[in-house]
Amino acid sequence: MSGFRRGVRLGVDVGKARVGVARCDPDGLLAVPVETVRRDEHAVARVAELAAEYEAMELLVGLPISLSGDETASTADARSFAAELAAASGLPVRLVDERLSTVSAHAALRDAGRSQRSSRSIVDQLAAVVLLQQAIDVEKSTGIPTGAPLTSP
Repeated sequence: MSGFRRGVRLGVDVGKARVGVARCDPDGLLAVPVETVRRDEHAVARVAELAAEYEAMELLVGLPISLSGDETASTADARSFAAELAAASGLPVRLVDERLSTVSAHAALRDAGRSQRSSRSIVDQLAAVVLLQQAIDVEKSTGIPTGAPLTSP
C-alpha cells in the first residue's frame, strides 16, 4: 500500500437526471453505493451533505469523455457540477475519466438479471462505485492519485 492516502472518498457520477454517489472505507478496500440524488437545484448541497456525513477527504467526480477522447456537453456539465461541489463542500475534487463506468454498471446489472428499466434507480450509484473502485485501485497500485485536481478556470 505504498503511497496510498488513507481516508474516505466519495465517487460522484453526474448525469442529466440523477447523480450517483458511492463511498469507500478509509483503507480504500471497497467502494459501495450510497445514494442516487435527483439532479435538481438541491443536488450539489445533498452531495456536500453526504461528504460531510461520511467525513470524506476528497471527492472523485466522473468526467464523461467521448470514446475518441473529446470533451462533450456532458463533460462541461460534469466540470460545472464539480466546481459547485468543491465550493459547497470545501473539499478537494479530482476529475476522473469515467468513459466506461456507466457501460460497466449496465453490464453488471444485466449479468445479475436486472432489466435496464428496473435498474434505472441504482445504475448511477453503481457507475459511481465502478469509477471510485478503479480510482482507489490505481492509487493503491501506483501511489499516484487518479484523475486531475479540479482547478479554477
